[in-house]
Amino acid sequence: MPTADLPAGVVAALALVGGLALGPWLARVSVRLAWRDDAASASPLRTALTGLLVALALAGALLAGGLRPGTVALAWAGVAGVVLGAVDLAVHRLPDAVTLPAYAAVATALLVDTVALGPWPALLRAVLAGGAAFGLAACAAVLSPRGLGFGDVKLLGLLGLVLGWVGWGALLTGVLLGLVTGAAASLTLIAAGRAGWRTALPFGPPLLVGAVLALAVAGPVPPA
Repeated sequence: MPTADLPAGVVAALALVGGLALGPWLARVSVRLAWRDDAASASPLRTALTGLLVALALAGALLAGGLRPGTVALAWAGVAGVVLGAVDLAVHRLPDAVTLPAYAAVATALLVDTVALGPWPALLRAVLAGGAAFGLAACAAVLSPRGLGFGDVKLLGLLGLVLGWVGWGALLTGVLLGLVTGAAASLTLIAAGRAGWRTALPFGPPLLVGAVLALAVAGPVPPA
């Protein structure tokens, strides 16, 4: 079903149910992955914020993709991004336990979407974009390991897969906005005295923000 045929109330209801159902669990997951403590629990504030972000991610996926298999890819990437961003902000790490299953889920959903609806060029573009983003980021990480970690490399490959499915313009916009967001955050922290020029800052959250903004700018994914 195209996005235009989805009533706003349905989108809001589905997103709210998803946020309420997944928020508490994902809040605990993010805390336990961050501190590597299976007994850790999330604060009420973290739980509420995680539920809100999950609901927004699900609403954004539905608005961008409508009711089609590809929307599962957008939703999974968005929900995984909520957890990855929380962990990266806390301990500057992007756990493979979240990133690698997200690769499998996103790739499977895009393949099912292609088989069902036929957008083979979009699938090919997604694979090429994901590979290009991963490869270029890996080269950058080798040349400047202090600037980009391999967790960031794997995240860029995942975002390249998702944004590439939408279009090359979305990929370029997402990377550019991610870099701008990261630079703006760094300058803000330096100006506030919370960081220095050599302070290592998490790069995952700016990349995720850039991807979200790029998807918002791109608008709904055209039906096959």
